[in-house]
Amino acid sequence: MYELIEELYPICRSITGNGVRQTLERISQRVPLQIHEVPSGTQVFDWTVPREWNIEEAFIDDADGNRLIDFANHNLHVVSYSVPVDKVCTWDELKTHLHTLPDHPDWIPYRTSYYKDNWGFCLAHRDLDRFKAGPFRVCIRSSLTNGSLTYGETVIPGATDREVLFFNHVCHPSLCNDNLSGNAVLAELASRLRERQPRLTYRFVWAPGTIGSISWLSRNQAVVPKIHAGLVAVLLGDAGPFHYKRTRTGAEEIDRVVEFVLAEQGVATKLRDFSPYGYDERQFNSPGIAAPVGRLTRTPNGEYEQYHSSADNLDFVQPDYLEESLRVLERVVTVLEGNVSYRNTAPHCEPQLGKRGLYGSTGGTQPKKREHAMLWILSFSDTQHSLLEISARSGIDFDVVRAAADDLLAAGLLEPCT
Repeated sequence: MYELIEELYPICRSITGNGVRQTLERISQRVPLQIHEVPSGTQVFDWTVPREWNIEEAFIDDADGNRLIDFANHNLHVVSYSVPVDKVCTWDELKTHLHTLPDHPDWIPYRTSYYKDNWGFCLAHRDLDRFKAGPFRVCIRSSLTNGSLTYGETVIPGATDREVLFFNHVCHPSLCNDNLSGNAVLAELASRLRERQPRLTYRFVWAPGTIGSISWLSRNQAVVPKIHAGLVAVLLGDAGPFHYKRTRTGAEEIDRVVEFVLAEQGVATKLRDFSPYGYDERQFNSPGIAAPVGRLTRTPNGEYEQYHSSADNLDFVQPDYLEESLRVLERVVTVLEGNVSYRNTAPHCEPQLGKRGLYGSTGGTQPKKREHAMLWILSFSDTQHSLLEISARSGIDFDVVRAAADDLLAAGLLEPCT
């Protein structure tokens, strides 16, 4: 996962353009993707897909020809979606187009201007000392053309068409935690799931933030009712505690499963109720969509100093944190797969388990954990209680409950609810 981040880090991405395509092409070497292109000008609900943006080079030279800023040195040096410009500026003209972080003078900020034509440069605050009296030559060789927005997805079919959606954004240039960590972890998770035969169907989507999820939802309205559970999984490579942001109702299965897994795994955790600010979970939870999609991060957006700056780099994310994030997501999948509701086929009093070889032959002793779990499952398999709920109520480990349910199912004492 870390090696994939290293490969993707130098690519200049935005909400459209060749950088997104290059990124998806590399991810598709790990897990096959279907690539979709949404033409510029396409109406997607209340939004319109913008023109496609690409950039070749950008720089600022002083009056003596000294290069003060060069896009070739760092992708963050140019405000994303800057319009083409090639002119000579005075200092007063130029300074309104420069962005720095005075509190972190060695860091380059990340800035965008997606939906309003503008241009600008980002630089370390300390580098302002290199700007003497003008004039300055400013050059941005970019293009804004009628092209398309690009996103990629892969679907891993299960025994049922009920879907679990994993979504992450793929639009930030050279930011490792905010963008690439989610890209890499979900690529690995999807690759591993392809080797299984899951009960549920799994859909992974890599798309630009906001306009990408809106475009996907606009084009996939027939899929939305099938979404049984979902996660926006981003910011997964830093050292911070896990933060789970609940769905809008806060009472969906994905809420219960993620909260259970985080507690079970013993990782540092903070839980938050839904708010309409953040990443693409706000699109999935909008009233007209109402898909049960939560959000899992480590440190949330805007809550670590390195956020949206050049300090969100290859040193900030670490393999151990990526590994831990992957382990949590794999466990979420395992619990979702096993969390079934059943109907007791012998509900009139307690069925005789001994004659089916499911109960100890010597009486007078306390039932073993698995036998105890069977009694709980039979008592609450009224189609209204899932195995996770039975586990929580009984205090018996979920894996023990899941195994006991398999025994009862094999004995014909349970039927799965559809």
